Amino acid sequence: MASLQPPSLRPKGSNSPSTKAVILVGGPSRGTRFRPLSMELPKPLFPVAGHPIIEHCLVAVAKVTEIKEVFIVGYYDETVFREFINYASNAFPQLSIKYLREYQALGTAGGLYHFRDVILKGRPERFFVLNADVCCSFPLLEMLKLFEDKEAEAVMLGTRVANEAASNFGCIVSDAHTKRVLHYVEKPESHISNLINCGVYLFSTECIFPAIRSAIKRRTERPRLLSYPSSENLESSFYQGEDDEDKENQVIRLEQDVLSDIADSKEFFVLETKDFWRQIKTAGSAVPANALYLMKAFQASSEELATPSANIIPPVFIHPSAHVDPTAKLGPNVSIGPRAHIGAGVRIKESIVLEDAEIKHDACVLYTIVGWHSKIGCWARVEGTPTPITSHTTSIIKNGVKVQSITILGKECGVGDEVRVQNCVCLPYKELKRDVANEVIM
Repeated sequence: MASLQPPSLRPKGSNSPSTKAVILVGGPSRGTRFRPLSMELPKPLFPVAGHPIIEHCLVAVAKVTEIKEVFIVGYYDETVFREFINYASNAFPQLSIKYLREYQALGTAGGLYHFRDVILKGRPERFFVLNADVCCSFPLLEMLKLFEDKEAEAVMLGTRVANEAASNFGCIVSDAHTKRVLHYVEKPESHISNLINCGVYLFSTECIFPAIRSAIKRRTERPRLLSYPSSENLESSFYQGEDDEDKENQVIRLEQDVLSDIADSKEFFVLETKDFWRQIKTAGSAVPANALYLMKAFQASSEELATPSANIIPPVFIHPSAHVDPTAKLGPNVSIGPRAHIGAGVRIKESIVLEDAEIKHDACVLYTIVGWHSKIGCWARVEGTPTPITSHTTSIIKNGVKVQSITILGKECGVGDEVRVQNCVCLPYKELKRDVANEVIM
């Protein structure tokens, strides 16, 4: 493949490289681990640190000045993102933001390939791909610099995790000196590396689409030789068909089907971030993500955050329409949504309180998500269990049973006065009138 010239050698103006961005949002049949919150709102639109998860991706994309076009790719109905795209188009006037709907789940690579003509319009030389369900600082400019410096065909973002957690992710073997990716395995059965794939990529258009086409060709020629050990992939990953590249049941994934092939080329590099990174898979994982984004905003002296005081332990986000009694003590790592009502003497820590929720006087809320329109009675205690900051899971073992470390109240739940709720997931419209622990309340 012809090497890309570094930008310094290119004449300015029309000859400078064109870059686009694609944000992958999945669809309603995914995100089941985000229940009960995804019953009310698609995961990409769930508010973390006061903003929808997908908006944090757009903030990062907007910092790359040469990106003018962003595509949101998924298989939600178009109406789901209409209001958000109208808002985002005003908030990021320099970006053209469009939603591209898959007719069915095509996989992370299948969706890109299906919309290749739209992505390639205007002949961009490269484009970013961001998974919407990751929380990180999205160092896109650093990825772009590495891409240019190495004249790369692909760059992925990587981070280090504990050895015992690594096999839950895509693992990267790289040359420490050159940053070249030597080997890539998705969820390996044995330990190969603790450098993992963060789900953020920069691809040359001349590299990625032929690589996906090759993966599709392999799938159609040998449909029965491909197996996926993960049970969640069994039904959706099995492709059977003739040689029609755009057959309706193709599911092609970047991680499982494409990246290991690109690693066999010599121009695939990894940028290792030392900054924060988390997946937002389960509903409970929104709480550590909330903490990480709030901390980032606090370090950047964001004016959105509440002013620290005796009763505000930073970082805390309070929506301007929320009412918080001055005697309530909030923080650290708390987000209070629109029109929420926080009573006198309330204590909230490491939690997300969603819009129109009410927490009555002297209640205590720790490591919890309080759902839309939910009510917590006076002197009630609703809490989860803290997990280590380095942990990439939000489940813990209590009395031999795996439970969520974060307590989650779905929409319009009620907790009675003086009731204690610990490590529970409560589905919408439930009333809790007695103490309960380590349960899913259906």
